[in-house]
Order: sequence, then structure tokens, then C-alpha cells
Amino acid sequence: MKVAKFGGTSVADAGQILKILEIVKADPNRRIIVVSAPGKRNKTDTKVTDLLIACAEAMLKHGAAEQELAAIVARFAEIQKELGAPEKITREIEADLRQRLAGDHKHHGKFMDCMKAAGEDNCAKLVAAAFQQKGLNAHYVSPREAGLLLSSEFGNAQVLEKSYAKLAELRNRPGVTIFPGFFGYTEADEVATFPRGGSDITGAILAAAVKADVYENFTDVDSVYACDPRIVPEAPAITLLTYREMRELAYAGFGVFHDEAIVPAVTANVPICIKNTNRPSAPGTQIMPERPYAAGGVVGVASADGFSTIFVSKYLMNREVGFGRKLLQILEDEKISYEHAPSGIDNTSVIVRSKELTVAKEAHVVTRIKAELSPDDVEVEHGLALLMMVGEGMRYTVGLAAKATHALADAGVNIEMLNQGASEISIMFGVKEADRKKAVRALFHAFFAQSAHGGQEAS
Repeated sequence: MKVAKFGGTSVADAGQILKILEIVKADPNRRIIVVSAPGKRNKTDTKVTDLLIACAEAMLKHGAAEQELAAIVARFAEIQKELGAPEKITREIEADLRQRLAGDHKHHGKFMDCMKAAGEDNCAKLVAAAFQQKGLNAHYVSPREAGLLLSSEFGNAQVLEKSYAKLAELRNRPGVTIFPGFFGYTEADEVATFPRGGSDITGAILAAAVKADVYENFTDVDSVYACDPRIVPEAPAITLLTYREMRELAYAGFGVFHDEAIVPAVTANVPICIKNTNRPSAPGTQIMPERPYAAGGVVGVASADGFSTIFVSKYLMNREVGFGRKLLQILEDEKISYEHAPSGIDNTSVIVRSKELTVAKEAHVVTRIKAELSPDDVEVEHGLALLMMVGEGMRYTVGLAAKATHALADAGVNIEMLNQGASEISIMFGVKEADRKKAVRALFHAFFAQSAHGGQEAS
């Protein structure tokens, strides 16, 4: 049994939805289909979710949103007509949107979640109707009916453990189940949405609940690539990854899906496959608990901008019990999560995401560090990029870091930070944002150039 999730680009218009129909018909094991809200049809288009947010904001600000509502209805009507689905579906969608708009506006989070969820919910109804029109035994199932219960953290809801037993019953439903992603219901029967990657989360939860043989995540790319193809166009596709490798790569910028979204499937040991809606015959990328690998193999290089370093130095810091804890406590008090904390004998660096370190917070943090820790020096540097070199075969491999540092040096890239993970399947480099793309290309040519041109395998 397979659970298949289709993202926004896969349901952006009637043509894309008909591709999903053929994909589902091609494999009777695809019995639970999770859909997102219609995404962009082209670069200048607007996602339905963004239209819904604009509609909700207009309602809150002006008490009316007819123009915004009309744009959403028109988008769904266009898809409905091109699919040849019954016109009553569009009328039902408009009635649903008007009912949501007329709901309680007192709690901003609840109202916004209720409105945003309309994209996935109505898309699922439309897809189910179109599938039925084409002769497929498909049925829309509401998260409420299925028992997808979430916490009352609107916009950042988490699945409740008790959901899984009820959701497992979806396995026994006849035909094809069309399920909306991104949202569920609180125990008070209120709509609540997941954080980023919401439809991926829904798919992973359902795959875990029904003990699926595989969770297929359909998107608009053939697979995960060894490097960002926008930086390295010749980067080879990765056919097989472990959960650990995907987690490390996703952290540092692999954007196929948000890594935390797949946690339910990973916890349940459900294999994941990344596939392309536009080329479903392509093998895609399999993500498994384990995979065979050769010593020294690097499977991918990921990179991301947007990091800052808080550098603290103090003579005999290593002898001062609790220094690190006090430093991190200051960040916690300011609600700043840290990413890494490489340290020496008399100094330590804390890496944080720049967006969390606002000008006001930075000044306050530095003032507190000086007052409470009496350091010799405190500096904050911005414009840091992180590069992650990942591979199960990297464990205990002699000379791997040397090969990487030589490649970066030859490319004229200065290393600001180097850190090897405790799992020993990754090495992280900190470089200036201006050097990020140059660094990725250097590591690619050092570890993948042969395989990209038909030589040895990268991993």
C-alpha cells in the first residue's frame, strides 16, 4: 500500500491534476492521495494559499473581501471547467469560503488557520469529483471524519498521538481516498494548521498510521541531486539516501521538502520516495533507514546562507564551570535557538540564524554577555554560509577532510569554521556568503566530477 502526496505545482491546474489521475490509475497500490492547495502555474502567478491569506486579511481589516473572494473562486472555477467536473463543485467551494469568512474573527490565529485550510480542503473535494467523473472509485475524506487530531497551537499545530489508531482505519476504506493536507482539527473541533511543509506532514502521518509500504512525495523535480543544480547544472541525481543523510542535507538547504515534515514516516520506518509528477516513470530518490555504501563515499553537498556567529573569548574559559551553560541561557532567555557551538580552550563560537538575531536582540545579548560572563572580547559576525558534506561512507575515512579543505583552498575560499558531526556522516564548513557558490562547485569537482561524467559512483 502506498500513500502519495502531491504538492502545489502538481495540482496547479487541470492538466496537472489529470497527470495525477493517470499516476493513480497506473498503480492500484496508490490508495491514499494527499493534496496541497493549487500552487503557481507560472513564475508570476499567485498560490491559492496566498490568495486565501490576502482574503482573510482584507476581511479582518475592512469587514469585507468580495474582490479577494472572487479571485479564489475564479481560480477553482477554471480548474473545475477544464476538468469537466460538475459546476456545483464551484458553487459549493464559494459557499464554503463565505461560511469561513463569516466565522469568528476574535481569535486571529483560529480565523487565519480556518481560511488557509480552505485551499487544501476544497482542492481535495475538486480532485475527488474529477476522479469520479473519469470513472475512478475515489472519495474525499475530511481530516475531521478520519480523526486527525491536532494540538491547539494555531499555525504551528502538532499531531496528537491518539490520532494514529483512528487514522489506521483508512487502510480498510475501498477505492482511492483523497485527503487534504496541511490541517486537522483540535479536540475542540477547531481547524488548526501545521507549520511549513504542512502537506508533507499530513502525508507522513498517514503513511505511518496505515503502515504504508512506501510514502511517495510527488513534486516538480525528478529526484534529489548531489548538489544544487542551480549552482552545479551537471550534478548527478541521488538514487538512494538514508534518513540520516536526508536530514543532514535538508538542514543545510536541500529544499525538496522540509526535513522535519517527514518525521512521522521516519519514526515508523516507512520508506520515502521523491518522484516527479511530470515524469512519473523516472526512478526518483528512495530514502530508507539503511543503504549499502562504500568507504569514503560522499552522497551530497548542501549549502545555505543566513547565519551569524557570536564569538566569545576569555582566558581560562575552560576552567570556569558553567560558562557554556550561562552563555546558552542568555540566548534561551532571548528566545534565540542556536545551531552549532564549536569551541576552543579560551574561546567559543555560537552559530545562530541571522533572522533570529535582530539589531535590538543582538545589542541586548552582547550587553548581557559582557555583564554576566565578563569576557575578554565579544564579537558578532554576519554573512556566514554553511556547507554540509554528507555520506554514510564518510565514517572513519582517513583524508576526507583534507581533500575537502584542499579543494576549498585551491578555489580561494577561506574556511571560517569546520565541524564534524558526532554521527561522522557529515562535515560542516562555515564560509562567507559571498564564497558559498564557489565553495559548492569546488567540493563538487573534488568528490563528484568523475561520477557526473560517467566515472565512478559518488557513493
